Amino acid sequence: MNITMLANNPAVIVAGIFLAFILLELACSSFRQSSGGKRDVLIEVVGSGILVAVTFPLVMWLSGKMLSQAVPDMKDALAGIPWMAGFVLFLLLDDMTQYWWHRLTHRVPALYALHRAHHSAPYMSVRIVYRNNSFYYLLMPGIWLSGVLIYLGLAPIYYVYLILKMSVIFAAHSSIAWDDKLYRIPALRPLVWVLERTFSTPSTHSAHHGLTAEDGVTHYKGNFGNLLFLWDVLFGTAKITRRRPPAYGIEHLSPISWKEELFWPVVRSRRSAPKVNANQKVAR
Repeated sequence: MNITMLANNPAVIVAGIFLAFILLELACSSFRQSSGGKRDVLIEVVGSGILVAVTFPLVMWLSGKMLSQAVPDMKDALAGIPWMAGFVLFLLLDDMTQYWWHRLTHRVPALYALHRAHHSAPYMSVRIVYRNNSFYYLLMPGIWLSGVLIYLGLAPIYYVYLILKMSVIFAAHSSIAWDDKLYRIPALRPLVWVLERTFSTPSTHSAHHGLTAEDGVTHYKGNFGNLLFLWDVLFGTAKITRRRPPAYGIEHLSPISWKEELFWPVVRSRRSAPKVNANQKVAR
């Protein structure tokens, strides 16, 4: 693969970063989770494979195809805008909308059925980044809006944006508590204070995956941010403790098969959708 091809294929770089986190977790003996099983491997491999091989390419192709038919004159219409302006557009139309989509899936039981696979893992790891129902990403507004921006000529900016975003998301899901090291360096306190309120970190995101709020750390009713934790700060859903929950997973919901987690509503049990506990305002 030559340099030009590499520059125009952010997926190659993202895959390399993903592999680097896998190797890091393997080196630290935290990639093979003792609390996981074959069921978890199936969900992660199949769910990730569908997103990478089917959903993402399909959305990019469909968005471009539909726009080329509907507004052919708008092709590359934004290609000349300042680079930073284009980057901000991706932050708003992709990352911020993903924050609201993520938040909504925790409030609407039928939508949580598309997201529960991500939370059913009893551990944190880069393995779970793409662990979601096969329809979760297909309905995510940010991916479609990114396709629109790419059609409008912002593909080169998207490549950089995607690499940055996925690097932060991989780092936030990783079982390696790399941010703990930063908290212990007094000279970095002002920088870390800003960092943890701007970007997702293992500390803030692991709190979102905790099993029960009774542990004082878990915050599954917030910490929804993906690239930017700033959205949680701005919209009142942030909780920063610099600690990790003692356990991860889902409470208040009966277990379902891995097939239902991945393919609901095509595959479903007699329950039509997860029901919210009377004391729960947010679907788990």
